[in-house]
Amino acid sequence: MADDKLKSPFPIKGFKEGLLVTLGDGSWENEQKRLLFQIDEKSNFFKGAKIAIEIGDRELHAGEIARLRDLLFDRDVRLFALMSNSPVTDVNAESLGLKTRKSVLRTDDSGIQTAAIGGERAILLNRTLRSGTSIKYAGHVVVVGDMNPGAEIISSGSVFIWGKVRGKIYAGIDGSEDAVICALDINTTKLRIANIKSTDNLIIQKLRKKPVKVKVINNELVYEFWDRKTR
Repeated sequence: MADDKLKSPFPIKGFKEGLLVTLGDGSWENEQKRLLFQIDEKSNFFKGAKIAIEIGDRELHAGEIARLRDLLFDRDVRLFALMSNSPVTDVNAESLGLKTRKSVLRTDDSGIQTAAIGGERAILLNRTLRSGTSIKYAGHVVVVGDMNPGAEIISSGSVFIWGKVRGKIYAGIDGSEDAVICALDINTTKLRIANIKSTDNLIIQKLRKKPVKVKVINNELVYEFWDRKTR
């Protein structure tokens, strides 16, 4: 399998129960390798995630499904659903305790709204993120509410919090230093953009209770006043 094909990303959507990954039309062996490669490349994003996989018309035996489930488990990823157009695959998936298309909650009923920022996909969460909540999304994340200690957001894009941040935010998980973190009040050093971590607690304390934008300049996280009229 060509390296460029292996590295080509799958479409990923977020919904209430986890992430939905849609595989391509290649052979099952190749698509499985491609999926595992991307999970290994983005281990911080996928770690601890629950995923559903859309496989289209493929007819998979129970052994093939169990092997995929185990390979994902070894990477701290839980396979909870297999979305298929094949009745045979549905029966085999259900025999292993997995959900299928008919039993998975639709994204419209998930409580998560889709949005767009600068023409790029995003999700909007209209609630406070409490301790233990983990949001992982391949795109931008917007939260209307506070983020409590013990909550985390891991995003391939930027993160915008219309509230207080006391949890953990990792933006630009794909390595994008163009990502930003914006909030009405930041009281945590657990921030990261791409591979750059926040360490300057003094600057954070000076900007307490003020709208703040965090961005990357010269390989460092820079804190500045967030003009909420612009990105």
